[in-house]
Amino acid sequence: MSDSSVLKVICADLPAPPLFWREGETRFGYESDVARAIAAKLGLECEFVYQQWGDFYPSLNENKGDILLCGQGISEYRKTLANFTAPYGVFDEAVMVLTDSPYKSMEDLKGKRIGAIANSMNMTLVETFDGVIAVPFVGTTDDIMGEMVAALRAGEVDAFVDDDVALVPLANEPDLAIVYTAPTQNKWGIAISKERPETLEKVDAALKALKEDGTLKALWQQWMPNLQYPFEHDTVSPA
Repeated sequence: MSDSSVLKVICADLPAPPLFWREGETRFGYESDVARAIAAKLGLECEFVYQQWGDFYPSLNENKGDILLCGQGISEYRKTLANFTAPYGVFDEAVMVLTDSPYKSMEDLKGKRIGAIANSMNMTLVETFDGVIAVPFVGTTDDIMGEMVAALRAGEVDAFVDDDVALVPLANEPDLAIVYTAPTQNKWGIAISKERPETLEKVDAALKALKEDGTLKALWQQWMPNLQYPFEHDTVSPA
């Protein structure tokens, strides 16, 4: 690693439970604990390096962090920017609207403006919807999810797409609702600079070990008990 005693993890400083959020100096959530568990497998301390969403890959390739672990669906576009480990998560995608909007189905959203993070798997899904206007969000603040929610509430978009694991908690807000869930089963991975193949090998091996010894499953069930764990076949049963 860039520092032999620390694994530096690039991520966003925004609230996205159950994946990640921060209270004071402590970071909580599934992704946060996965990062710590990988660092522990490597015999390293874990340090979070906060970056704006739009700066993730430049920061990674400038070696501001060793890995990028923050909601990165493994898309063909992103694979041109970095290498990826095997997945640590698999999620469907959902479409969020205002509760009092007239949009009750995807048919109602034809011709409407639907937002998503630029160059993401979510934007790829938006581009498959019939007759909609895709609105990309590049992440100009520390809170790209907050940007999309604010745009929806301000009427700048009619809906937006993100992974269901992030939107289900948001749907507890009285003015927000999920109108559609797409069973896309997007694979999320850890991004690592193409200039650091040795880091990819080490982190992939650590992640494989977490799957085999049941640690990843325990973290999944701790933070996302209502979602089915997707890597049962990777767990090694005790002899």
